[in-house]
Amino acid sequence: MQETGNSLLEIRDLKTYFYTEEGVVKAVDGVSFSIGKGETLGIVGESGCGKSVTSLSIMRLIANPPGRNMGGEIIFEGMDLLKKTEAEMRMIRGNLISMIFQEPMTSLDPVFTIGNQIMEAIMLHQNLKWAQARAKTIDMLKLVGIPSPERRTDEYPHQMSGGMRQRAMIAMALSCRPKLLIADEPTTALDVTIQAQILNLMKQLKEELGMAIILITHNLGVVAEFCKKIIVMYAGKVVEAADALTIFKNPRHPYTLGLLGSIPKLHEDRERLQIIEGEVPDPLGLPTGCRFYPRCPNVRGICRKKEPELMEIKPGHRVMCWL
Repeated sequence: MQETGNSLLEIRDLKTYFYTEEGVVKAVDGVSFSIGKGETLGIVGESGCGKSVTSLSIMRLIANPPGRNMGGEIIFEGMDLLKKTEAEMRMIRGNLISMIFQEPMTSLDPVFTIGNQIMEAIMLHQNLKWAQARAKTIDMLKLVGIPSPERRTDEYPHQMSGGMRQRAMIAMALSCRPKLLIADEPTTALDVTIQAQILNLMKQLKEELGMAIILITHNLGVVAEFCKKIIVMYAGKVVEAADALTIFKNPRHPYTLGLLGSIPKLHEDRERLQIIEGEVPDPLGLPTGCRFYPRCPNVRGICRKKEPELMEIKPGHRVMCWL
């Protein structure tokens, strides 16, 4: 999982902390992974595990204060994004790396039309005139399956349904043909049929545009269908990383096993649905040793005293566990 030859993006020991009145929150604490050109990588874990903070760190969108990068590297096509100026990052965001956020209504500006918001990115990054940018905007809305794109381009976000707004967000994210798309829970707020349509659309556009995708989600069913590689995060750490087949067929970390065991299955009784006991630890009071040990069914003495390292147990499969 740490190969570098064909890597488009490589995260090395990334640390993003938040400084609050109560103390320091280590939201992302030594995370490392890579994604190759045209690959799909899934990042999974419960709420609060550091998935979204990782994605915002890649985009350099962490507000400072209270957030601060405390170390590591974000290497994109040989460039360390953490060393770029804000002006340089503005030319990278939306152009080389784009992001789809969880809730489109918080990302779309309610006082501008959908067309104006997409055209702004196109005119900024591709140096096109207004008429050319509008024509490209209509083409992008058509590409993501929005009917009557000529009319829709002049509508405001509140005039569209949730599924249409999410498609408009995807059109905006893809308008400059990025090399990497980060999708943070892109289907959470949508009903199941619309979820399937959005994921199929992303899969189709990935093939057409040849871009890499990082999909951040808590839905393992979505990851199984969509992603080639998976990293599992817990309390700011990567606890397991492997290709999707290995994660689902031969998971080794107790947390990964718990996540897989909690997926409802059609042939099982409701009473037999497994749960992971306990709660995600308070980020201001992380346990000594392994961060998962208070919830782990296989805890041993060393787990309480010393934090394990992320070890490669076979080529491409890394696990952070004393077992």
